[in-house]
Amino acid sequence: MDEHTRSSHADSDLFGNRFATREVPSRTFPASGMSALDAMRLVSQDLALEGDPARNLATFVTTWMEPEAQRLIATNLHRNFIDHAEYPRTAEIEQRCIRMLADLFHAPGPTTGARTQGSSEAIMLGAMSLKWNWRQRRGLDRDSPQAPNLVFGGDVHVVWEKFCRYFDVEPRIVPLQPGKYTIGPEDVEPHLDENTIGVAAVLGTTFTGHKDDITGINDLLVRVKSERGLDIPLHVDAASGGFVWPFLYPDSAWDFRLEQVRSINVSGHKFGLVYPGIGWLIFRERADLAQDLVFTENYLGKTDETFTLNFSTGSAMLLAQYYNLVRYGRAGYRYVMTNMQTNAQALAEQLKAMGRFEIIGEDEEQLPLVAFRLAGDPGYDEFDIAWQLSAERGWMVPAYTLPPDAHEVTIMRALVKETMSREHVDTLARDIDQACGTLDKKGSAHASERRKVVTGPGH
Repeated sequence: MDEHTRSSHADSDLFGNRFATREVPSRTFPASGMSALDAMRLVSQDLALEGDPARNLATFVTTWMEPEAQRLIATNLHRNFIDHAEYPRTAEIEQRCIRMLADLFHAPGPTTGARTQGSSEAIMLGAMSLKWNWRQRRGLDRDSPQAPNLVFGGDVHVVWEKFCRYFDVEPRIVPLQPGKYTIGPEDVEPHLDENTIGVAAVLGTTFTGHKDDITGINDLLVRVKSERGLDIPLHVDAASGGFVWPFLYPDSAWDFRLEQVRSINVSGHKFGLVYPGIGWLIFRERADLAQDLVFTENYLGKTDETFTLNFSTGSAMLLAQYYNLVRYGRAGYRYVMTNMQTNAQALAEQLKAMGRFEIIGEDEEQLPLVAFRLAGDPGYDEFDIAWQLSAERGWMVPAYTLPPDAHEVTIMRALVKETMSREHVDTLARDIDQACGTLDKKGSAHASERRKVVTGPGH
């Protein structure tokens, strides 16, 4: 190393990051390493360019936890959840969470379930169990030419279509309609037959935050079982709503209180208030988990059963979920959800008062969010408002078109989370009004956006 290089390194150690004027490693595997301080600075500077989570009203994922929970997470990042021989108390804590959630969802007796990476894995597992149990009910082997099908609405997460494609199941998708963004029994009934492995209904859709008519679909399936002898199970995709409805709408029956609901998934990293990724799959009864999906292994020093798609996975978020369950309890979760709902209602009232927007489904049971669209054609659209809000004020308020056959409808969605105070709500409302005022003067920011086909808001 020459004198100039030594001097340059010394200066970077004294004054700052040596990548301040150098290109960062990005194309080839580095020939040599760097100090821990330099590595930390490099990554931190990259991340400094990302958005502000407090202004991201698009994501359902938790972006804040209490300092005590953060310390618990930090001190348990090394634990591999699957290693029950070394970490038996972590395995016990998983079972505690499963029992608590089964109780929250009114399971009638002893049951089972699993911690997953998120609702996507939980849905895959739940849907696989539907398929395996259908095959068993029909007395079919794996080589049977009978083609299974699964019924769900266009308001589901894309993972349901992924499952059907990955596991050779025919998707029978009920299209949405303008003004009707969830599904009910009248939509489901024409698609049912002896090869239907199940029906999936959504509690808290990504698009508008509402729920399918789960009670009505359950009643239909009970009648079909009685009249046609078809025992078709109902899976509730409660990824977002599973930690909301029990506290905001406790008398609303959507869970195991309904006879045909056999399995439920929920995301701990959404309204369960845990950082990503943590999800849960809960069965009504142990028999609802197809035993062919359960594997036994003993190569970690203890004989264990496993049926998750992932094997090695961190324990930290599982422990954080248990922290939240015991930290908040029913009263605490109710308090948090009620605060979010109150602020969402305040935002909806301010948007209505502007005279520019239509609030979607405000009188229905809903996640703590506001789904809204322009009430007329002011010469710009919802995509323009979303862009203007981001450019001027840094807010991420997504605009998107709905799934077929409601794809001509464009809406916006503002998710009101735990960290969004009333002052934030008032500021957002003013910023939306000002963004519209700017667009009133200059017109559409992106005329091409009106012709763009957007599949949905994503999770």
